[in-house]
Amino acid sequence: MTTEADSFPRRHARTQRFTLGAPRAFTVAPDGSRVAFLRSGSGTDRANSLWVMDLPGGAERLAADPRALLQGAAEELSAEERARRERSREGGAGIIGYATDSALELASFALSGRLFAAELRAGTARELPVPGPVIDPRPAPDGRHIAYVAGGALRVVGAGGDGDRALAEPESADVSYGLAEFIAAEEMARSRGFWWAPGSDRLLVARVDDTPVRRWWISDPAHPDREPAGIRYPAAGTPNADVRLFVYGLDGTRTEVVWDRRRYPYLARVHWSEAGAPLLLVQARDQRSQLYLAVEPDSGATRMVHADEDPTWLELFAGVPCWSPSGQLVRIADEGGARVLAVGERPLTSGQLHLRAVLDVGADDVLVSASSGPEAEAPEIGEVHVYRVNELGVERLSREPGVHSAVRAGNVTVLVSAALDRPGARVQVLCDGKQTATVRSYAEDPGLSPRVTLTQGGARRIPCAVLMPRDYPGDTPLPVLLDPYGGPHGQRVAAAHNAHLTSQWFADQGFAVVVADGRGTPGRSPAWEKSIRDDVAAVVLQDQVDALHALAERFPLDLTRVAIRGWSFGGYLAALAVLRRPDVFHAAVVGAPVTDLRLYDTHYQERYLGDPNEQPEVYRRNSVIDDAGLVDPAEPHRPMLVVHGLADDNVVVAHSLRLSSALLAAGRPHEVLPLSGVTHMTPQETVAENLLLLQLDFLRRSLSRPADAGEPR
Repeated sequence: MTTEADSFPRRHARTQRFTLGAPRAFTVAPDGSRVAFLRSGSGTDRANSLWVMDLPGGAERLAADPRALLQGAAEELSAEERARRERSREGGAGIIGYATDSALELASFALSGRLFAAELRAGTARELPVPGPVIDPRPAPDGRHIAYVAGGALRVVGAGGDGDRALAEPESADVSYGLAEFIAAEEMARSRGFWWAPGSDRLLVARVDDTPVRRWWISDPAHPDREPAGIRYPAAGTPNADVRLFVYGLDGTRTEVVWDRRRYPYLARVHWSEAGAPLLLVQARDQRSQLYLAVEPDSGATRMVHADEDPTWLELFAGVPCWSPSGQLVRIADEGGARVLAVGERPLTSGQLHLRAVLDVGADDVLVSASSGPEAEAPEIGEVHVYRVNELGVERLSREPGVHSAVRAGNVTVLVSAALDRPGARVQVLCDGKQTATVRSYAEDPGLSPRVTLTQGGARRIPCAVLMPRDYPGDTPLPVLLDPYGGPHGQRVAAAHNAHLTSQWFADQGFAVVVADGRGTPGRSPAWEKSIRDDVAAVVLQDQVDALHALAERFPLDLTRVAIRGWSFGGYLAALAVLRRPDVFHAAVVGAPVTDLRLYDTHYQERYLGDPNEQPEVYRRNSVIDDAGLVDPAEPHRPMLVVHGLADDNVVVAHSLRLSSALLAAGRPHEVLPLSGVTHMTPQETVAENLLLLQLDFLRRSLSRPADAGEPR
């Protein structure tokens, strides 16, 4: 019997899902002399330090230790920094992010709201005394200045700590300079709001005015003496923040960048390199058209480089748009039923690959990540690989089956690889394609090897993972637990060991666990992802049902005892399952669900369902509840455990409270588990641990699991 102290739920929580101690956030020097990265000191240490690996030898050295820099004092985070970490789902501590000059000589980072700079060759770090709390400090490419945000103002200080001054100061409490607005950070994967010119003499700076955005209030019922926190939340169909862009010179000059902001209000991407003029990607609010714009920095005028249109929606991708060294536009596009890489006007890939991101653009090739495309003869289920692409063809750099990504500069590539047959990720440093070093990981071994089968289910060949108990003899059908995310940007079926740890733990408690990535999830084709438009609920739910029934023909699944669990979109899907298909699903754990789709944000919800003011019936039929209560619930009643963090500012707790009220009005028994002080993440160790145990208890009770099932491991 496993002791409570080293049980999987306890270790899973203590290690933040076995991610602590793993190296991350790699930056490669353009001359190939060193690699910078973050890593904490052990598998239970939350505080990341900044490290440098010198090449070609591969020796590692500590460049900045947060404990030494703070002299043992506890970290203090501003409300703005906590919000930034919530948007990026960052649960770590210490140095959680850094930026460098172009030569990787100088790094800057914020620690406890204070500004620090590290000389990466010398291995020394020091504090620069500036006003705080400091957010997102970034050195100029030449390393002579550092720009940062404090109090909503964009400020600049000399790298030696001299000449601190404000370049752009907010005109009111609802205005900020140099920060990403909620929508950009939460939905567009744009976490920053200022960009240095390659000449280090000026910056592009976003000005965000939240005045038009409706104010919501997040209270803490466990502390009635505390005032509610006000947030600006752009719910579907309501006004967004007003976002403008300016060129600021270090001499204080200011020029506004001009484009049709009324037609294209979303500033989705900004790129500024030596290869060309500043490059913007701006989107229409309906996300069906977008422009690639080149900026003339002296006047602020823009010219169109390229335009995209799509009748469904246009996806955003990491690493693009950008210029190639020869000045050609690099982008990812949905063309001819496939997602392809285009350089200039020429697509360089075909339907054999489904492009995910651009990782680096060199003089001779483009480094990308991609999965099997719609024309692949033998799709590699759950795999993502790294490829070199140029006009001569495509070469795969990652060899073994698994999930891979990379960072590259010059002739040095850092390849990060996860596989099914080993825990964590392996980090290799390649010079001219040959391994020269390995970056050590201090992450703990989970002590759990998933017994997983990656397969496809149903006529639509839905990617699936099936997990059985590791000690299962294979002679009796098992109760089934579906464990999906099931929605956009949330691939769960992955050819990686650690992706299946929680599912395996549930399997070891006596369940057959099924994870299905139906239509809407990433990784196959644009049509696969976009088939949920205007019909999210019916499509994603039907794919879960079809996958379950198809797998039951090949695996020992007891279809009289089927439960489903999920968080966020997965919580929404779990609620839909028991309310609309109680003939299939017998119990649900509904975590932080979006129940009334009008209460979720503009950029996400309007992409899939349009404007609720124009399509109210589309929102109604896709919601779990509306103003009248439950939307089209079927009979009979099924047990439901609803879980929600009371401090959640992404999926606010109103979603679950309104669901509970609708269930009560309909006479449907259910359980509600409120998590005091918990946001959309659950990083608190005791909360994360006990949440797994409480779900297990609920599932056992709801599916009438035998009393002698034993203790969880």
